[in-house]
Amino acid sequence: MPLQLFHVDAFTARPFAGNPAAVCPLAEWLDDRLLQEVAAENNLSETAYFVHRGDRYELRWFTPRCEVKLCGHATLASAFVLLQILEPGRAFVRFETRLSGALTVAREGDLLAMDFPASAPWACAEPPAALIEGLGKAPAAVMQIEDNFFAVYEQEEGVKGICPDFNLLKKLHPAGVAITAPGNRSDFVSRYFAPSYGIPEDPVTGSTHCSLAPYWAQRLGKTNLHARQVSERGGELWCEVRRERVILKGNAVLTLRGELLI
Repeated sequence: MPLQLFHVDAFTARPFAGNPAAVCPLAEWLDDRLLQEVAAENNLSETAYFVHRGDRYELRWFTPRCEVKLCGHATLASAFVLLQILEPGRAFVRFETRLSGALTVAREGDLLAMDFPASAPWACAEPPAALIEGLGKAPAAVMQIEDNFFAVYEQEEGVKGICPDFNLLKKLHPAGVAITAPGNRSDFVSRYFAPSYGIPEDPVTGSTHCSLAPYWAQRLGKTNLHARQVSERGGELWCEVRRERVILKGNAVLTLRGELLI
């Protein structure tokens, strides 16, 4: 059975940068085991699947190892496939997700704007030893949410210079680790590690900006922020904090289109 397959580089305006995601439109949901196997075969940080339901789409995301409750770059990639390729007459698309509610993505000039739930982090009273040892350099502060730690450094160079021990960071499962600092050419920068999910370092992570944007908005006293993820591939986002929501804006580029035979 052939399935349409798209590879899209998200949070970048040029190919072979940003974060690549696989997107598979489906007529109906397949068995979860098969969805996971396809994601492992794609071997990208995320594979997104969507199914048309009336005026909206059901959306799910899988890493090579497991399903996740929220993914920014694969949502952006899915919206790009729908709004630019499959239904170019649409102005926006509404996704229904199993664990993160409704997510809307709309055109905004040359960008796509995603309406996501904000998840402001709180101070971590006792950072795990595996976190500090795994990063190899003590941060100025550690914040957290339910499934992520945020290590805050004082300079962009400190974030770029981290060489993590992924075996130690893997012990933090089910939590990933974002490291962040004020940016030299942006309001803030970050990197993100999730080895226990099969993603040693994610090139650009939209979902962590649901927490990073509120944190930096409060710290910098502004609600519109320019963010850069300083991974090897690199990418950028424009964030707008609106109380309990965060608008994440970015570009996307199609790099592959074909059929997957299952």
